[in-house]
Amino acid sequence: MYVPNVSVKVEISSLLGVRLGAKGGGAETINFDVRAKLEEKERKSQMVVVGFGLLLNTKPNVVKFEIEGTATITGKDAEIKKMLEVDPETKVPYVFQSIYQHAFTAMYLMSTILNAPPPPNNLLMPPKQGVPVEDVSVEVGTEAVEAVSVQAATAAEEETSEVGASSK
Repeated sequence: MYVPNVSVKVEISSLLGVRLGAKGGGAETINFDVRAKLEEKERKSQMVVVGFGLLLNTKPNVVKFEIEGTATITGKDAEIKKMLEVDPETKVPYVFQSIYQHAFTAMYLMSTILNAPPPPNNLLMPPKQGVPVEDVSVEVGTEAVEAVSVQAATAAEEETSEVGASSK
């Protein structure tokens, strides 16, 4: 969701990518499960800072990504409130669309290094009209944690690698 006159500045403080051994080989269907956490850290007039955490796992176990950081949302208070509302289609706050687009770039780079399938770039976006959504399921858990499953076809190899980065 685009909200005019609202800025979202995303800072990643921790990034981890782990290539897990996948059994078998050849083309397989990969499901991406996402756990998303959002916690308000600071609120001032026309500014909110939220901490976020994203955990992406695949089924079968091929790769895992963990990303943590903060997002600073600036703009009019009413528009900031819209960004923090939950999207009825995806069941996650709208601000996660901006956060995920920033995090996706890092996960895509890590997946290339790990020779693992990257997550879809539109994982937390609402489906476009005319695009079937039968491969996406959303589970709402307790403690404001969301789960999203997406399927993508990929070739899997048996291998384990790990890449991590952290800045504090």
